[in-house]
Amino acid sequence: MDQTDSVIHFNIQASDQLTWNVEPLLHEVKHALERLATEDETSVIDLRSIPLAPGEEDRILEILGLGEVVARLNVLGSSDVVETEYSGVWVVTHYNENEETIGRFIEVTRMPEILRSQAEDVAEASERLALRLEDEQQEKQTSNKLAVEK
Repeated sequence: MDQTDSVIHFNIQASDQLTWNVEPLLHEVKHALERLATEDETSVIDLRSIPLAPGEEDRILEILGLGEVVARLNVLGSSDVVETEYSGVWVVTHYNENEETIGRFIEVTRMPEILRSQAEDVAEASERLALRLEDEQQEKQTSNKLAVEK
């Protein structure tokens, strides 16, 4: 299943007071993790589509904690991919050129799509490595030939 098929959006009106969306959101993460474990179904929750009062997003991130994997990508702006304390639950944050957060998602998946190598990139990398190894082999042969001639 394509991750974009299961992006969860909420349309709830926000106010200056607590929204009480922290607990329901964490329950949604729990259910998504259960679906990943039993059906291999991935889910994405767009935190920017959920109205949260000041401090509520921080509370969500605090409860999810930090896992073992942190990656920083620099592609069309920078992005942080952070595994949470719960395997399969990732927080992906995208920034603009001023390092302001422009998107934050909770991805429930074995590996966030942004970290997967694209097929075209893998094919091109394979060709580049093959050429590099050929060049190294030629340099080695040339070096050995010069050493023998001395």
